[in-house]
Amino acid sequence: MKQLAHLLAAVAFTTAAGLAQAADAWPARTVRLVVPFPPGGGTDIVARALGQKLAERLGQPVVVDNKPGAATIIGADTVAKAQPDGYTLLVSGSSTYSVNAALRARLPYDPLKDLAPVAIIAKAPLALVVNAGSPWHSVAALAAAARAKPRDIRYATFGSGSGPHLAGELFAMAAGVKLQDVPYKGSSQSAIALIGGEIEMGIDTVAAVAPHVRSGKLRALAIVGTTRSSMLSDVPTVAELKMPEATFDAWYGLAAPAGTPAPVIQRLAAEVSAVMADKTIQDQLRAQGMEPVMIGAAPFRSLMESEISRYRALAHRAGIAAE
Repeated sequence: MKQLAHLLAAVAFTTAAGLAQAADAWPARTVRLVVPFPPGGGTDIVARALGQKLAERLGQPVVVDNKPGAATIIGADTVAKAQPDGYTLLVSGSSTYSVNAALRARLPYDPLKDLAPVAIIAKAPLALVVNAGSPWHSVAALAAAARAKPRDIRYATFGSGSGPHLAGELFAMAAGVKLQDVPYKGSSQSAIALIGGEIEMGIDTVAAVAPHVRSGKLRALAIVGTTRSSMLSDVPTVAELKMPEATFDAWYGLAAPAGTPAPVIQRLAAEVSAVMADKTIQDQLRAQGMEPVMIGAAPFRSLMESEISRYRALAHRAGIAAE
């Protein structure tokens, strides 16, 4: 028994020493940022901006590996099951970290157990918009109309369980109204429907709706988040309008596989913090309708936990099932 104990202790020591040595040498080769979306979208833009600056600071190549499919599950699961050495990381939106876990009964990964949060690096504010020719110039007026005719006001989603769907249900509950969700394939299709009068309301990213607001085709009534958007700075948040329960924040986070050595996570977090303090990347993200932030690992994990709980309860009350 003593020999076995000594053997196990030796193995544990050797493993710990190996991990510490690997952490001290990190990064010694290319770092891969897995993005569970196709190239060109918001997540891809964030990852490429981050990767370029990280490569400069780390002195090693940082490449973006797009692995779309299955509502981001394929890419997220790739990272969750990767070697926890700091060379395979995940850059994705809040749907990967909280929405999927809240709405899907079975996931091949558990974001709270299989991923190690590093930092939230950007937020993508959503805006509640109506046709510029509509009679509603405020959220209060819109809510009053919805109360008068339940489910008469139709709003665009990207399918059951999508961000706009959850945001719309949160708004409906906060306002005490019933709305009718209508699924579309994406922002361009839903904007055409809203401008053309096919639907009465939309909730989409500021980046997607701001050009139509500026052209006078849409009217923005509120930012569905905790802070205003620099792209539509004169539009109040739902919290300012005394509807904090309607808040829905979309954000982008960086995570590693669970078990990644603490020194690697700490070094990575420090470098990401330095990158996000760079005015160049801040301006780059704001030009895309995003708000650069730097939120560390502990509050990142707390946000995941609270959002999973909140969205799970919302799905139960509203009968939402992820597609």
